[in-house]
Amino acid sequence: MAGLDLADKAGIMLETFFAAFATLFVLIDPIGVTPMFAALTAGNTTQERLRIALRGVGVAGALLVIFGLFGTSLLSALGISLPAFRVAGGLMLFLVAVEMLFQKRTERRENEADKAAALDDPSVFPLAMPLLAGPGALAAMMLLTSGAEGSAVAGVYLAAGTVLSISLLAFWMTSPIERVLGDSGIRVLTRVFGMLLGALAVQFVFDGLIEMWEQVV
Repeated sequence: MAGLDLADKAGIMLETFFAAFATLFVLIDPIGVTPMFAALTAGNTTQERLRIALRGVGVAGALLVIFGLFGTSLLSALGISLPAFRVAGGLMLFLVAVEMLFQKRTERRENEADKAAALDDPSVFPLAMPLLAGPGALAAMMLLTSGAEGSAVAGVYLAAGTVLSISLLAFWMTSPIERVLGDSGIRVLTRVFGMLLGALAVQFVFDGLIEMWEQVV
C-alpha cells in the first residue's frame, strides 16, 4: 500500500510537472529571450555573460517562488476568489499569446532591452524581470499552485526550476543558438509557442468558469 501511495504521488507530480512545464516554458520563452540576452550583453566577455545570466536566473527564480508561495494568501487578503483569478489570469495569458502570434511581445522585449543597454548590469532589469519573470509567468505560478498540495506543488516548482535551467543553458549557448536558428527560426518558434499558450489560457478560463458555476449552484 505504501508503495502504491508513493507511485500515486509520483504520478501526480509528473502530471503536474508536464502541465506546469508547458505553461512556464511558453511564458518564459527561453528561446525568445536568448536574442535579448545577447543584445544586452553584446559588449561583455563570456565570463561576464555567465555571471549576468546566473544572477538574472536566480532573481527570476526567487520571484516565481515568492508568487507561488504567497500569491494565494495575497488574493485572500484582497477578497479575490480563486475561480475569479483563474479567469482573469487566463484572459491575461491569452493576451500574451496574441502578442506572441503577432510578434508584439518580441518587439516590446526588444524595446525594453534597448532601454537597458546602457546599464552595466542588466541581470535584474530587464533580464530577471520582465524578460524572465514577467507578469504572465508570475500569474501562472499563482494559478498552478492555487489549490495544489504536496506532490503537485513539488511538480510546479520542479517545472519552474527546469525551465529556468534551460534558460540558463540557452544564455550560455547564446552565440551557437543565434547562428543555428536565425531571426526567422526564432520568430517561427515564438508563433508556435503563442498557439500553445492560447490553448492553455482558454483552459484556465474554462476551469475558472466551471468552478464559479459550481459555487453558484
